[in-house]
Amino acid sequence: MLLRPLEPNSLAVESRALAQALIGCVLVSDAPEGRSAGRIVETEAYLPGDPACHAFIGKTGRNATLFGVPHRAYVYLIYGTSYCFNLASEADGVGAGVLVRALEPLHGVELMESRRGTRVLRDLCRGPGRLTQALGIGRGHDGANLFEGGRLWLAAPDRPPGRIRSSRRIGLTQAAARRLRYYEAGNPFVSGPRKLSPP
Repeated sequence: MLLRPLEPNSLAVESRALAQALIGCVLVSDAPEGRSAGRIVETEAYLPGDPACHAFIGKTGRNATLFGVPHRAYVYLIYGTSYCFNLASEADGVGAGVLVRALEPLHGVELMESRRGTRVLRDLCRGPGRLTQALGIGRGHDGANLFEGGRLWLAAPDRPPGRIRSSRRIGLTQAAARRLRYYEAGNPFVSGPRKLSPP
């Protein structure tokens, strides 16, 4: 399958709209050991003023990317063990982001298996920590321009997304009930409890 770079102006500059527009887009990682890529099937929006968002405390050295140019990669370490991949989602100076929660593996499956230590296809990229491990994404990708053909970039959808549904976000204590998680209904690579992802 030929991967075509996504046009920067094709993505919304608003957290909810961006979280939905990313469904079906392809996240591509080009590393020395090879290419790995997956189709985005699940996201979560973190809005301006959202107590669950890293930007809520104000701009710091760690979260500065969220306050910068929209659509730049924001990568952070969670629980001291796993990285999470996000995109800054609002206008320059406004702190907010969209977390990419799950991918449907498309390219470099053997490389993903090696990185993840499993051959279970469904589990390679099902969850934010798993997908970054599978694609070799780390803190060094923070601030990356996803439209300049660098090591990490976005490709246009390989096919139109299916029905997009929403639910509450996963694993939060603050603002947990807000329906800001979006997923492709019926896709087996979506993460989280099945009751949160009805087809």
